[in-house]
Amino acid sequence: MNEIYSRIEHSKTADEIVQQIEGLILEGVLRVGDRLPAERDLASQFEVSRPVLREALKSLETRGLLVTRHGGGTQVADVIGQVFTKPVAELIATHRKATADYLEYRREVEAIAAEYAARRVTADDRALLAGIVKRMEQAYERDDFEEEAALDVEFHNAVGECAHNIILLHTLRSCYRLLAEGVFYNRTMIYRLSGARAALLEQHKAIYEAVMRNDPEGAKLAARAHMEFVGRATAEAERTDDWQRVSRLRLRQRTQSRPVRLGNS
Repeated sequence: MNEIYSRIEHSKTADEIVQQIEGLILEGVLRVGDRLPAERDLASQFEVSRPVLREALKSLETRGLLVTRHGGGTQVADVIGQVFTKPVAELIATHRKATADYLEYRREVEAIAAEYAARRVTADDRALLAGIVKRMEQAYERDDFEEEAALDVEFHNAVGECAHNIILLHTLRSCYRLLAEGVFYNRTMIYRLSGARAALLEQHKAIYEAVMRNDPEGAKLAARAHMEFVGRATAEAERTDDWQRVSRLRLRQRTQSRPVRLGNS
């Protein structure tokens, strides 16, 4: 049984169910795509009748917080949304300065999130972070670039959750949405740089350890240093990618072209 839902204590109305689910979404307990329990199970956990539950779910669905998919049950809708309109996102993707500005912004926001997390981390937060860091170490041992990149975002998202600030949490999630959609750069490029994987793992562990020991200043500095490294590594990865692209074209041209013979005619 999923224990995040609490039984309705008083009048057992749809409004009370709505407020509880709203709170779980707002606090980041329920995330985009998370599936709610089956109607019978959820009604049992709330200790309300199924008609009352249906009324609550219908209200949340009408407001765009939940969505019912055929064969997929009731899920949390895409409540993060877009930070920018599609035309602006496309402009950002074609202007390199936007990447630097994005990383500069994240450097400061990530530092604040880490600082708050170190002040407010709970026992359950610690367990969540420890599990993610363990998976990061395992992905590193397997040389799994894709998994490392995915866990990178999951780690920062978890730090944002540990900060226990609703606005900060959703601001960070919006930032990660842009990153996940490839608006800025391919995250796995960084992990292919020589020495970058080990450096990134150590930087994440430095943030983690500062949060775990309730060191706000250390966590803030570790997060800022990490994002500065990401900025430098991103620029280097882009240069390396450009070099590889040009050298590949050069090789293709040389091997396909007929050699020119020099000498007397």
